[in-house]
Amino acid sequence: MRTIDDLDVSGKRVFVRADLNVPLDGERITDDGRIRAALPTIEKLRERGARVIVAAHLGRPKGAPDPRFSLRPVAARLGELLGAEVAFAADTAGESARATCASLADGQVALLENVRFEPGETSKDDAERGELADRFAQLADLYVGDAFGAVHRRHASVFDLPGRLPHAVGGLVLTEVEVLRKLTADPARPYAVALGGSKVSDKLGVIDNLLGTADRLLIGGGMVFTFLKAKGYEVGSSLLETDQLDTVRGYLERAEREGVEIVLPVDVVAAEKFAADAPHAAVDVDAIPADRMGLDIGPRSQALFAEKIADTRTVFWNGPMGVFEMEPYAGGTRALAQALIDSDAFTVVGGGDSAAAVRALGFEESAFGHISTGGGASLEYLEGKDLPGIDALA
Repeated sequence: MRTIDDLDVSGKRVFVRADLNVPLDGERITDDGRIRAALPTIEKLRERGARVIVAAHLGRPKGAPDPRFSLRPVAARLGELLGAEVAFAADTAGESARATCASLADGQVALLENVRFEPGETSKDDAERGELADRFAQLADLYVGDAFGAVHRRHASVFDLPGRLPHAVGGLVLTEVEVLRKLTADPARPYAVALGGSKVSDKLGVIDNLLGTADRLLIGGGMVFTFLKAKGYEVGSSLLETDQLDTVRGYLERAEREGVEIVLPVDVVAAEKFAADAPHAAVDVDAIPADRMGLDIGPRSQALFAEKIADTRTVFWNGPMGVFEMEPYAGGTRALAQALIDSDAFTVVGGGDSAAAVRALGFEESAFGHISTGGGASLEYLEGKDLPGIDALA
């Protein structure tokens, strides 16, 4: 794949597909990690005299303008971090976008409005996506793909547009792919994977693939209760996917056959209801009350998971161990993050909620080997799937 260094960008309009899908509280950005991750590529292009046109999505609008998902607050924050004004186009590929892009001077930056305000961005119809990609192509001379969090999507700005312009891979995507190759090609062993989050069904493919590559799987979060139920435990009112029980039993049997250790919690923090102020207590997994729900792994499980990480050489973590947004149920996620830091392993935090948890709980990002910007993309790469946005940059 060509990199930015292979392009002559001076005086050229460079369309950069970035991942600026940040969480908002109204118009307040609550975690600007993805904006910060996009800065090196944008700054490098500016320094080389490019006229930088940044495109991104935010949330899941229904293919039409929605003020709740406007990128205007992101433009303001991007400008603050760059120390330079960022022009904002009030539409995605229309009159405002054309005028804004045409007005840029060398080294200046513009941000287009949310690409998902256009129905063609996410359309399943090739012709509809292609029509939008044609309009995008009219805005620029070159294309740089740097939105790792979107490379698993066959979207117009990610997949179709690179075929219409001379293109290169951005530094962020290049780094992400290099890191993930370390996890799949020849990871240093023991190789442990910690999986959390709410649903087993979100991670079926990656579990299936990891049973052939990892030495140890640590399972927490809401998804663990389907594993516990599959082993015969009662899980009270905890999150449970009954339609996945047979699949999980199959995974447990296969892991035993193939010598992959699956580590499940031995205790959980069980609460009367899904609330920070609900009565709660740590209970053994064989004694979860019928009227309580598990919202975190318990203290003995935290120690167990830390022990299982201590001797590893490689660790991949995707998904919090509990409802970390509520302090009473943040202990498991905090303990797991600390275990990664304390180990001598090459540690990869797999984007999404895990990356958000690292920042929300006050950990230094530099304490980890790599923090991915794309949870879904990371998982699909580890599943062995082709990523359309990567293929388009080849």
